[in-house]
Amino acid sequence: MLADGKSQPPKPSFVSRVLGVLIKAAVLLGFLFVFDKLLPSISEQTQSFVVAKWQQLSLLQQELPTENSLPSPLPEKNLTDTWGAARSQGRSHEGIDIFAERGTPIQSTTQGIVSKVGENNLGGRVVVVVGPGGAGHYYAHLEDYADIAPNDWVNQGDIIGYVGDSGNAKGTPPHVHYGIYINGSAVNPYPLLQKD
Repeated sequence: MLADGKSQPPKPSFVSRVLGVLIKAAVLLGFLFVFDKLLPSISEQTQSFVVAKWQQLSLLQQELPTENSLPSPLPEKNLTDTWGAARSQGRSHEGIDIFAERGTPIQSTTQGIVSKVGENNLGGRVVVVVGPGGAGHYYAHLEDYADIAPNDWVNQGDIIGYVGDSGNAKGTPPHVHYGIYINGSAVNPYPLLQKD
């Protein structure tokens, strides 16, 4: 009995102490196992994020495309300046259309980071590549995508998709709509493309 009149709590038995230590060890091993399984994936994601941000910073330091500096996304196909042509709902054409057989591979006109591989109402299946100077290169009406995903790095000439008629181009002759956006505003890509 203690001086204040209260009795001392009973000491845990040897078995209960060993059982407590084993439970704590099992919980700790469980945490370590989960952490070990998650760490490589977290590490890969962090590394991919850091590399993508470094590449973006590098691209922003480079010059924007200039006149006749970019290859056509469809080499050897006829280029026509369709910039500004009337479109439905009072819109004007913010790019150029390059016609080719369905399934023709579309090449990236620039090195850069893929920022979108997906769909939208007007463009259908689209790919966006952010290139030097932060210019966005927009490819629309694709039949299908190449094996690319957002944050992938592409080089000039890499295949990013295939000619089609998706989106609001359904039923028109297959083509790629190619647009360039600088600081969020569309610019005419025709003068920037090399003419064969």
